[in-house]
Amino acid sequence: MDAHAWDERYAATDLVWSREPNQFVAAELAALPPGTAVDLAAGEGRNAIWLASRGWSAIAVDFSQVALDKGARLAADDPRDLDVTWVRADATTWGPTEPVDLVVVAYLQVPAGDRRRAVRNAVGMLRPGGTFLLVAHDSTNLTDGAGGPQDPAVLMTAQDVVGDLTSTPDLDVEVLRADRVAREVTAADGHGGEERRTAWDCLVRVVRR
Repeated sequence: MDAHAWDERYAATDLVWSREPNQFVAAELAALPPGTAVDLAAGEGRNAIWLASRGWSAIAVDFSQVALDKGARLAADDPRDLDVTWVRADATTWGPTEPVDLVVVAYLQVPAGDRRRAVRNAVGMLRPGGTFLLVAHDSTNLTDGAGGPQDPAVLMTAQDVVGDLTSTPDLDVEVLRADRVAREVTAADGHGGEERRTAWDCLVRVVRR
């Protein structure tokens, strides 16, 4: 992972990602009562800001300071009193000082070893009963979908992520959902072409026992 390259990418445009939360993050977590949340690999913080707008105390963690600074400006410009802390750190190793209620990992596309460290680290942050949600570009998107990374080494399936967690003895989790999910994209999303196309993501939601 190259933080400098991501700094350059975030500096080159107004927003790399949308201001709105990821659609699956919003759908899966809208009904959860607010508590403390960590958004790992948060980028410009769209999911952390959305959680804070719903009453959560959120920590946005990313290794790009440019992205975090942009997110902090977005949060500061919001008329709502948003509780978001911005932390520059490695998403595969960083941890909070106290257990949290929720960890979100959205589109952290890294090789398998880094992924395993990241998701195990994420679930390890949770209090008993806490929720972990991962959304990522699915391995099948390379041949069946649109956009996303073209390197199979950084793609994954829901079963890969579940295996990362269930093969770790000290992480006792209940798997609530592990699916391949469709996401419609257009040229406006940076995927080229005029027609709507389907991108395939994997989604994993677990609760720590």
